[in-house]
Amino acid sequence: MVQLDSRVAALKPSATLHINELSQQLIRDGKDIIRLGLGQSPFPVPDRVVQSLKDHAGEKDYLPVRGLLQLRTTIADYYQRRTGLGFNSDSVLIGPGSKELLFNLQLATKAELILPAPCWVSYAPQAEMLGRSVRYLPTIMEDNWRIEPEQLKQLPDSGSPRLLLLNYPSNPTGASYELEHIQALVDVARAQNIIIVSDEIYGETRFSGEHHSFAKWYPEGTIISGGLSKWCGAGGWRLGAMVFPESLRELQNAMAVIASETFTSVSAPIQHAACCAFEEHDDIQCYVQNSKSILKNIAEYMVSQLRAMGLKMVDPVGGFYLFVSFSGHRDELKKRDILTSEALCDALLSEAGVAMLPGSDFGLNADELFVRLAFVDFDGASALQNVQNQPVDSQRFVEDNCPRLVEACQRLAHWLQ
Repeated sequence: MVQLDSRVAALKPSATLHINELSQQLIRDGKDIIRLGLGQSPFPVPDRVVQSLKDHAGEKDYLPVRGLLQLRTTIADYYQRRTGLGFNSDSVLIGPGSKELLFNLQLATKAELILPAPCWVSYAPQAEMLGRSVRYLPTIMEDNWRIEPEQLKQLPDSGSPRLLLLNYPSNPTGASYELEHIQALVDVARAQNIIIVSDEIYGETRFSGEHHSFAKWYPEGTIISGGLSKWCGAGGWRLGAMVFPESLRELQNAMAVIASETFTSVSAPIQHAACCAFEEHDDIQCYVQNSKSILKNIAEYMVSQLRAMGLKMVDPVGGFYLFVSFSGHRDELKKRDILTSEALCDALLSEAGVAMLPGSDFGLNADELFVRLAFVDFDGASALQNVQNQPVDSQRFVEDNCPRLVEACQRLAHWLQ
């Protein structure tokens, strides 16, 4: 009889992947489900990048464990342009998605993981699988879901390494860290010798303004995590990258050893095609700008519609998520025996046909009535064709191009009534 490791036996499937598979099964069963659960980019991979994949489909050799040299150089140049730091190919490690790299990072170092609450669903389970300690720092909607420097100052120092893992623009909130917040947090992290893992997978989806990397102000203590899944529409390609400072090269080397004994290397055709994605091409820049314009318009529409129902959320600045509070309807929901965010999402799925995720999956208490909504159920290819690099009326654009999102708002309003 096989006996499971107790840490693994206690795990549940990833919430985001589970809701996606459940939604697909309900649709196969004939249910009309609006899929706002899995945060998968609705946009197609840019034509230039797809063509590059076709051109390199015959590449069959094992590539270096750390990644194709050309790709590592291209990614180093990409982050050098965005941070001004002197990255080179030795700074970069390639993996089968940033998720795997984040797991291997925790495997390689016995560090306490510091997380904001709420945060992405897989950070803490990865630590729990490895028997690592997790410390949540509570954040609140009124402060735009940001960790405050004072919270870091008050952390007890156990003498072991500490990793502060921050994803911004954030999954699940859509909020981000602005320059003044980054600089204030960096001062404390440097003084307390805390390593920052800057998960910038949504950095290129920031609607407007500049995305600032923690690495620019804390180069010696920041690891950048990124990939192709969110800004390039290539989640299923499983291509992630981490960028390390020279001071953390020992950690990077240990992760490369882990890779050599586990996944060996990332698919060769995918790595060759990824070179094209990270290069500077006008058509790809246009694709990114148009994608951001579409997401901005959808976000404005969704926020307006949801607030009209008495729901609360911050104004997102990037990504494709809203973290929505139903607390204003607590009394009415209690009469329907809905007391937790999980019960709320179950009811919305079964009664309204709208799939979302409960706030408890993201580190909040079960009785906090938050849900994460991913506004991605629309035809991204068609939307890209219809946006023209110019301001558009958000309501008209969404009504014309995103009928499933319009219907989702209508179903929610009807359900609340």
